[in-house]
Amino acid sequence: MDLTDQQIERYSRHIILEQIGGTGQAKLLDSKVLIVGAGGLGSPAGLYLAAAGVGTIGIIDADTVDMTNLQRQIIHHTADLNVNKVDSARAKMEAINPDVTVKTYHTWAKADNIREIIRDYDFVIDGTDNFPAKFLINDACYFERKAFSHAGILRFDGQLITILPGETTCYRCIFETPPPANAVPSCSQAGVLGVLAGVIGSLQATEAVKYVLGIGELLTGVLLTYNALTMQFRRINLNRNPNCVLCGDSPKITELKDEEQPVCDLKKD
Repeated sequence: MDLTDQQIERYSRHIILEQIGGTGQAKLLDSKVLIVGAGGLGSPAGLYLAAAGVGTIGIIDADTVDMTNLQRQIIHHTADLNVNKVDSARAKMEAINPDVTVKTYHTWAKADNIREIIRDYDFVIDGTDNFPAKFLINDACYFERKAFSHAGILRFDGQLITILPGETTCYRCIFETPPPANAVPSCSQAGVLGVLAGVIGSLQATEAVKYVLGIGELLTGVLLTYNALTMQFRRINLNRNPNCVLCGDSPKITELKDEEQPVCDLKKD
């Protein structure tokens, strides 16, 4: 595709990069990235992908904006309270860049809808905050052979990994099933540093852009962890698990299902 004069000006800092250039920017404008979750991780990812000129951005979320979101979910503003998150997010992304088409899915990602949704996208960003959704995204991307970025944040710690289904370590290679109740608290129960979401969500957007452009080294086979208190990043090398229940030599999971959400009892000693 030929870039307009306005696009050449808008994306000039990309175009002058040898690894991107006009051809790479055209790739971004022709690409499609899906964000599952318009919260702490999806907020910075969505804003940066829109600014970068990713042509089509999908966003899935069934929630509405509430006051507790505003400490970290920077795509939503105080005026957006009680507004559907996907609508709030779309308005900000379109305001940043009119080149971008934002498709919204005001629903929860479930076993009966996620494969159909992700099928049309080049890359998926997991911005969810619960284990059943993360396992569902991993499994759906495996069956549809869609590359995706997994990430999670809690308190002062974050982690992420990029997964190329059928080629690299998948989420179930690391964690076979969701943890039991009371094993891991949620952000609403344990707290989370607001800016931590910005760090990790921005890294997810970086992985999406690199994947679309085919440049650099992706975080495949590597779990990157970050602690905001110590400002330390750590890379943990991981190998595919031949006994993985999903992508191993003798898989036990052959179709999608919705995992049960473990409930933490805060009163438990």
